Amino acid sequence: MLRNPHSPPSILPLPAGVPRPLWSVMIPVYNCADFIPEALQSVLAQGIGEEQMQIEVVDDASTDADVEAIVKEIGGGRVCYYRQPENVGSLRNFETCINRARGRLVHLLHGDDRVKQGFYRKIALLFDKYPVAGAAFCRYNFIDKNGNRTHTNACEAQKDTILEDWFVQICKKQRIQYASMVVRREVYEHLGSFYGMAYAEDWEMWVRIARYYTIAYTPEILAEYRLLDNSMSNRMETSGQSLYLLLKSRALIQEHIVQENIPERIKKHIIAEGKKHCALYSIALASNIYKKTHNSLLAKEYIKTALHLSKKPYVVLRVLKFCLKFALIKFSAHSFIGITLLNHYT
Repeated sequence: MLRNPHSPPSILPLPAGVPRPLWSVMIPVYNCADFIPEALQSVLAQGIGEEQMQIEVVDDASTDADVEAIVKEIGGGRVCYYRQPENVGSLRNFETCINRARGRLVHLLHGDDRVKQGFYRKIALLFDKYPVAGAAFCRYNFIDKNGNRTHTNACEAQKDTILEDWFVQICKKQRIQYASMVVRREVYEHLGSFYGMAYAEDWEMWVRIARYYTIAYTPEILAEYRLLDNSMSNRMETSGQSLYLLLKSRALIQEHIVQENIPERIKKHIIAEGKKHCALYSIALASNIYKKTHNSLLAKEYIKTALHLSKKPYVVLRVLKFCLKFALIKFSAHSFIGITLLNHYT
């Protein structure tokens, strides 16, 4: 079985007669034992009984601690535990989470993230208010390893609503983290699980869902996404692996855009805006890499990728600012950017 499936893995409907709570809070974990108690406590503090909420930790064969013992200690019998027989990778672990979920609403809460009081009550109200919604999400905070807020993501609307034109907006830029998103199980049954790459796979999923379903939203800040220096995504970024995966995710999203029944001019606009945002993200990654590792060759590859994706003036200006800030003369930045500008404006 491929760790990174090439197509969406199937999510099977539950057999008739299986008890169906409203909620399945599925907590995928791998070597994040220090944060699992906080994740579990944030869910248990909501005070929702097992008739209405399944809570289960799905462990991808962690090696950093006895995760089952942590679950028993914190959960007190309320939280179920399942361990993969071997490490299967994040995508297969998410697939296992969804297939094991019995609830009508599925929340994938990573073991190092948290929810705030009232998250499940509010999201349930959104689904009640907007029964056509296939998924719903809230605004969220970014937190550090100590649980302190670093910043808050942008607000998508000023009140509870069905987001208009959301497919267009989510195609342009990744705007949602797992901790804030809840999806109807039947949507996963229809569209399948996560696939393709273990980086930005969630962005492709949110685009896929938005293509076929309406999305509900609340501006209330009810989830917390933790940024860690040793996270898998951070390791991929500083090693350069994310460069290829970023382009792959962009290509998958572009396929959704091309196949959608919308005017060609709108498709071209979405693709161009998406490339611009990916270019800006590549520049941000280059800056992060150079600050942390001083790996100028890898930073250069991210900068080259940014200019390959987009040569819009704002992108070129950001590249110039990056080169000036870090004085990367070894990049031959003056000739590199000069040629780019010349090609773009002549």
